[in-house]
Amino acid sequence: MSDTAPLRLLIVGLNYAPEQVGIGPYSSGLAETLAERGHTVEVVAGEAYYPEWHRHPNQPPSGTHHLENGVGIRRVKHYIPARPGGLKRILHLASFALSALVPAIRTARKLRPNVIFTVAPSALSVPSAWLAARLSGAKLWLHIQDFEVEAAFATGLLKQRGIGAGLARALENGLLKIADRVSTISPQMITKLHEKGVAPERTFELRNWANARFLPDASQAARYRTEWKLEGKKIALYSGNIANKQGIEIIIDAAQNLSERNDLVFVICGQGPNKARLEQLASGLDNVQLHDLQPAEQVGGLLALADVHLLPQIPQTADLVLPSKLTNMLLSGRPTVATAAKGTGLADEVEGCGITTDPGDTDAFAKAIADLLDDPVQAAEMGARASVRAAERWERDTIIHLFEAELIREARGELA
Repeated sequence: MSDTAPLRLLIVGLNYAPEQVGIGPYSSGLAETLAERGHTVEVVAGEAYYPEWHRHPNQPPSGTHHLENGVGIRRVKHYIPARPGGLKRILHLASFALSALVPAIRTARKLRPNVIFTVAPSALSVPSAWLAARLSGAKLWLHIQDFEVEAAFATGLLKQRGIGAGLARALENGLLKIADRVSTISPQMITKLHEKGVAPERTFELRNWANARFLPDASQAARYRTEWKLEGKKIALYSGNIANKQGIEIIIDAAQNLSERNDLVFVICGQGPNKARLEQLASGLDNVQLHDLQPAEQVGGLLALADVHLLPQIPQTADLVLPSKLTNMLLSGRPTVATAAKGTGLADEVEGCGITTDPGDTDAFAKAIADLLDDPVQAAEMGARASVRAAERWERDTIIHLFEAELIREARGELA
């Protein structure tokens, strides 16, 4: 390709807009921004379902091709379990991989992309993207949002021993080898790629960015306070997916620990397979409110509602995933209390912008929340540093610009 020719890019990924949390906003953000910059972008995606685990309404029919914000999109049907467990989740991912195979090949043959960009989860769709790449002469770029095999072991979705575990590890290693480039979202996860045998020159750090749409909105925050009867209260906020990787039960434990404080309310906004259990755990606690995931246009107000953000994570998933919700927490200019061991990616990102406590240590977690609420000067200083860090490390245009430049280099064969 010439120095000035725009790219032709095919993205194969399960999650895409209108999903508001998780991987979807980043895949759609990449696609739309590259299209705005003059590149031709086509997407083969699954039906939007996350994090509710049921098909979102008002989607174009599966199998049809439509143009959305400059991007050509073809959605495919796949199995969506109402209660995702180990086998059901595997079937869910496998069904997308099978459904995406023929559309990916047909789109690749028509588009003749320079690069096919595929996103894990789901790694099971990588063979479909690889075959489409081989048949169209494209490079294959694998982007890892989390190490799903190890995360499945860590959360108990898969047993760590036995034939199934061996096959899962072998599949992951094989998929890492067939990609021309492999990217992921944090320095620690890049290191893990190297440990898995991916050569440094084949890796690239592609961060998830803070969403400028979510800038603090004080007027919307005030409306939330009125609507949810939170006037005069300090707010410890969690917003996002409610699933195994979060270890979110520690928030309920902390609320119990701090139940004698009449100035504090724990607000949890989200959806996910563990929400019903969380509601049971919180029953009887007057200082806990649970709400649904809020519309994207109101997230700036929701984040501004917080005096302190809460970011629990179970220790087994440390450096297997970096929670994308952190980026917008930092953007809000509020301090964060996270559960993360020293030296992990999450601890490094939160350092100076909040407090980290050992995962599972409810007393330390509750104390950190109380300390920040009772020391507004320290909280304000940490919040100010959070805003600066969001600008320095998580600015969308810079992240996508660097990725675009690397994508062009890969397409030209300059990295061979």
